[in-house]
Amino acid sequence: MNTDSKPLNTAASKPGKTELAEMFRKFIDPQFVITDEETLKPYECDGLSMYCVMPLLVVLPETVEQVQQVMRLCHQFAIPVVARGAGTGLSAGAMPDAGGVVLSLAKFNRILHIDPLARSARLQSGVRNLAISEAAADYGLYYGPDPSSQIACTIGGNVGENSGGVHCLKYGLTTHNILSVEMVTVDGERVMIGSDGLDSCGMDLLALITGSEGLLGIITEVQVKLLPTQEIARVVMAGFGTVDEAGAAVGGIIAQGIIPAGLEMMDSHAIIAVEAFTGAGYPVEAAALLLCEVDGTKEEVQEHIEKAEALFRDFGATSIRTSKDDAERALLWKGRKNAFPAMGRISPDYYCMDGTIPRAHLGQVLNEMQDMSKRFGLRVANVFHAGDGNLHPLILFDANKEGELERAEAFGSDILELCVKVGGCITGEHGVGVEKIRQMPMQFTDPEIEQLNAVKSAFDPLGTLNPGKGVPTLRNCQEYRAINAKPQAPEVQHA
Repeated sequence: MNTDSKPLNTAASKPGKTELAEMFRKFIDPQFVITDEETLKPYECDGLSMYCVMPLLVVLPETVEQVQQVMRLCHQFAIPVVARGAGTGLSAGAMPDAGGVVLSLAKFNRILHIDPLARSARLQSGVRNLAISEAAADYGLYYGPDPSSQIACTIGGNVGENSGGVHCLKYGLTTHNILSVEMVTVDGERVMIGSDGLDSCGMDLLALITGSEGLLGIITEVQVKLLPTQEIARVVMAGFGTVDEAGAAVGGIIAQGIIPAGLEMMDSHAIIAVEAFTGAGYPVEAAALLLCEVDGTKEEVQEHIEKAEALFRDFGATSIRTSKDDAERALLWKGRKNAFPAMGRISPDYYCMDGTIPRAHLGQVLNEMQDMSKRFGLRVANVFHAGDGNLHPLILFDANKEGELERAEAFGSDILELCVKVGGCITGEHGVGVEKIRQMPMQFTDPEIEQLNAVKSAFDPLGTLNPGKGVPTLRNCQEYRAINAKPQAPEVQHA
């Protein structure tokens, strides 16, 4: 990668929208160079629709060579580029730049090769997460990370955000399940990062790229690890009278030496909404619910199920239900997987947060959130990965009511501050994007942020890749600390 490259033209000589579009149409099918406002509208935001910006234009290349040409042209004129997958992100990480290009990888949707002996697959970055497991099923294999949006989210976006899902406790996040990525640099160079499973010397660039939120390059291909399908999996659903009891039971399971395939927790607001939406048989009278899945051999699973049931009773479970077959297991998970859409039935809008805390503080943090809920006058429902402490509070509000959106943002900021206070961090798998950039100084010192900016500069010296996301400037951090103000939303258009 040529980190010394400079744009060949100054900002004053940048082409206008029409001229730039014509340049792209010379090597991209003209119908996939989008300039009209009506067709651009769906690209103005990602899954966090409260932050919106209309892009200058959108391109949908079909080959890596076309991606390279797009990057060279944008680098030549110092034009911002925002890579976009399926747009399911929840941190405004794919929100466009008003003067820039959205580079959609939607057409990169081919599974290139599955190697059942090496248990790996090569995929273009626009392949859906769920499609990987569907294709690998013929070989008795599957892809481990399973975000709730897996029916739509793409593997390139998963790499960008280091996504996890309900089975991340045992099988890890994206970073634990990929072998290599192909990436196009800001100046159009095509590079391979990682290996085919062999150890390699030097810096671990693959770990750096994973979770980099489109700030360092454009991912065009991913090689993933595949896992053998387990002989059997069963789910124990336990209801508790208090969130403290449920939180304590999470630690108890891990202390017993049981590593569940999934360990999820929901509070009463989420339980009631989900049960009304899916009819999965959730205990609506419970204050908190745990879903604990164990998998492996029949003997191993039976032993762990018995231990889990006994432990949950010891921690005060008021109800316990264990799946008897795959159909019942799928039904219990259906409730958890549909928690987010279920909220749409009880609130006009909701703000899905993402923070991570030590498991020992689960009860404390959930109780403090309820106190915040009363203070801000907004309901909050919790559904999250209890096994690794990755919270997803859903703040319910009505954007049509004056001041509620701003209160929701302030509520979210206080939740992130609480996460850091108890020894956690401001994101687990959604990323920083635009949403949390003002909270970065809560977690990182000025020297740490300076180092993050240095890494960014090494890959993108002109700062044109996904600008304004992920890492704040030191000046902004110092201003934040000087005024000791509560973090506020970025100055973007609200939907």
